[in-house]
Amino acid sequence: MTVTLDEELPAWSMRRDDPRAKTLHPGLPAGIDREWAWGGSTGEGVAVAVVDSGIDAEHELVGGVARAVHVQFDPDGEPDVVEESIGDRAGHGTACAGIIRSLAPGCELWDVCVLGAQAKGNYVALVEGVAWAVEQGCRVVNLSLSSSKAEAAELLHRVSDDAYFRGAVIVASAHNLEIRSYPWRFSSVVSVASHEGGDPLEYLVNPDPPVELFARGMNVEVAWLGGSRIVAAGNSFATAHVSGVCALILGKHPELTPFQVKSVLYATAANTGAAA
Repeated sequence: MTVTLDEELPAWSMRRDDPRAKTLHPGLPAGIDREWAWGGSTGEGVAVAVVDSGIDAEHELVGGVARAVHVQFDPDGEPDVVEESIGDRAGHGTACAGIIRSLAPGCELWDVCVLGAQAKGNYVALVEGVAWAVEQGCRVVNLSLSSSKAEAAELLHRVSDDAYFRGAVIVASAHNLEIRSYPWRFSSVVSVASHEGGDPLEYLVNPDPPVELFARGMNVEVAWLGGSRIVAAGNSFATAHVSGVCALILGKHPELTPFQVKSVLYATAANTGAAA
């Protein structure tokens, strides 16, 4: 097909004289270190949604939440997001929220409850909770959970890609067992598993994906039910550490896209030679 100079560009294209082609942020510097990435940042101005079992906002390690919703189902089985806190009946969401707060004390924590007691739920609520957080302008979505159901994959893939293109960084936990689950296996998210180190800011790039990063996830003291603390382990808690770092990065550089945040995480990992 021959395209003439007077013909309109194809869908999704941009003319070279479009102002958007000339006013983008200049990009990442040649040498990225942690001082550039988040030095002086507390995560202020960054909304971090913890899509999980709820959050005990009164726990001393959490320090309150900015918004709280839960996903419920109407009589026809359709999901509905209700602006109301129902607390945390499992402890898991509170644990993740406390870790994020410890790294990014200035961030806004959003409680998006999609799980019930024993941290059980269904993938429809999970998809609805993530979609709501992204539509509301959340910049970081902590998903310390996944679904192994094949029918969930397409929906989770769609919502993960939508988040990526709308500027929201989804940080997703790999399954604790050798199980194919989602959305951590999608390239539009930051996928995380654990290492056994004790430094909350030590994360490692995995040269052999689908897991992209390893972070602290073993023998971690976390917030729990009734204002208590426990020592726990799992990829869920490694994921919360990386979410906290993402909040720090976006607190200092709010213009960065998820693609660029991934690049910064790579450049500042402990095993890339640029972590200091």
